[in-house]
Amino acid sequence: MSERRRGRRRPPRSGAGPKLRRRRLQLIVLLVVAVMGVLGARAAFLGTVKAGELSALAQDQQRRSAEVPAPRGAILASDGSRLVQDRPAVNIVATPYLVPDATEAAETLAPILSSDPDELRDLMSGDGGYAVLARNVSPQAAREAREKNIPGISLEDTYERFLPRGRVGAQLVGLVDDQRGGLSGLESSLDEHLTGTAGYRVEARDPFGRPLRRIVDREAVPGQSARLTVDAVIQDRTERVLEETRERYDAASATAVVMRPSDGAIIAMASTPGFDPNIQRNLLGDNPELEKNRPAVDTFEPGSTFKAVTIAGAIEDGLVQPSTVFNLPPTLRLYDRELGEAHPRPAVSWPVSEILAKSSNVGTVLIAQRFGDKYGQEGGRERINHWIERFGFGSRTELDFPGEAPGLVLPSQDWSGTSILNIPIGQGVSVTLTQMAAAYATIANGGHRVQPHLIERIGANDVAPARGPRVISARTANAVDGMLRGVVAPDGTGSLAGVEGYTVAGKTGTANKVNPETGRYDSALLVASFVGYLPAERPELLIAVAVDEPAGGGFGGDVAAPAFEDIAQFSLQKLRIEP
Repeated sequence: MSERRRGRRRPPRSGAGPKLRRRRLQLIVLLVVAVMGVLGARAAFLGTVKAGELSALAQDQQRRSAEVPAPRGAILASDGSRLVQDRPAVNIVATPYLVPDATEAAETLAPILSSDPDELRDLMSGDGGYAVLARNVSPQAAREAREKNIPGISLEDTYERFLPRGRVGAQLVGLVDDQRGGLSGLESSLDEHLTGTAGYRVEARDPFGRPLRRIVDREAVPGQSARLTVDAVIQDRTERVLEETRERYDAASATAVVMRPSDGAIIAMASTPGFDPNIQRNLLGDNPELEKNRPAVDTFEPGSTFKAVTIAGAIEDGLVQPSTVFNLPPTLRLYDRELGEAHPRPAVSWPVSEILAKSSNVGTVLIAQRFGDKYGQEGGRERINHWIERFGFGSRTELDFPGEAPGLVLPSQDWSGTSILNIPIGQGVSVTLTQMAAAYATIANGGHRVQPHLIERIGANDVAPARGPRVISARTANAVDGMLRGVVAPDGTGSLAGVEGYTVAGKTGTANKVNPETGRYDSALLVASFVGYLPAERPELLIAVAVDEPAGGGFGGDVAAPAFEDIAQFSLQKLRIEP
């Protein structure tokens, strides 16, 4: 009985198990429904309210938009060779929000890019989409940066300005800024034409910023090229001669203009000391004086080269002829001033032709006083100024170069009682070397004004100006021409400017400069110059040279005339100009 009772099983309560399971299942279903509801609501919110924002963020993460730089137009010499051009270069750029550690990336790239790591870190910090870390890096630096494989760092193709001939024509060409816009020189004045139209590119990129494919690719349109009147070979030679002259005389600077006197086309325009933009890219911040195109932007008192203007005006007004004789005392005194000659001499009687050939200060002033004899004192001053301005002094020549200086001509009403002693001989007026070259071109070409110009063509369009109006008669121009040939004769002040086999016409100039400390003319501070043309019978070449502050003094005939001869001899051969 006991065993039977012990083995009997108690039957389960009817309905208790299924109810419990049903409750648990219901609870799970309710929980799932609640979660699904939350997720559905979130999905609805993201798909409606936040859809645009999230879509843009996704595209920003996957796409990269960039402007494609346009090649800048070249500046060409007269023969089509390139004075300056674009060449391919590489920028190192960052997508800051993709750079995982800006500090670590900066420390890695700084020695490669020769940059300050703190500056690089600042550029790569934040959530920006684009930052240029370094421009125009060397191929080696670009390769090393690529090999580091830093997320968010990439290489960008661009262009840099390059002068194939190094420093040749650098002051004419000028510089561009970091954005490749014209900063100075012809790069500045021609910027509108040289600048092309940038392209546009959209790329798909992976999470590391590496390009996968191009979505949009609009090509850039190159800028127009400009052809100059400048002969690159003669420009090079002129720069070398000027540098040799400056070193020989330990001068502050030396400048030159080589021009075609028939139409004002500039074959060379140079000054020294100079610079090489391929090396000295940050020149303007260090020494802007080296960047100056001095023949156009610097002024100086011309001295005796100016005497040809005074004498030409006197001949044109019928006051003198080349054969008119003047009795010249050793010195000329007016009020409290005494004017002498560069080289003391006794009293002599010289014709106008010899006065110019031997560069007599006294004789030139006596010729200038005849304006007062004919027109009265005030009228004489106005008439002298008329001829000075008629030859182009006191206003810009309209040279196609930015920043050209107008020079300075004292208005006749501001002349002092002794101005007649210095203005007719080129003291108390300031000119540019370009103005002086243009004035002598007027004599060389028979009396017409020319507009000096550097630019011959922009794109397919010729832009060279036409010859200007007549300044003096052909008769007067021929008379002055004959006298200028005497200057280069064996007994003239410019004999060292002679070129074997050619007839040269020209004039020496030596002018005292004002000492900035004393405010007075200083006999130790001089500008030595020579302006001439050849062959004198049919002038095809005009050269003006000025040497600033040659050590120990130095006259134009001793310092500038030999430089003229060297440049002339080379240019005649290069251009194949026969005697």
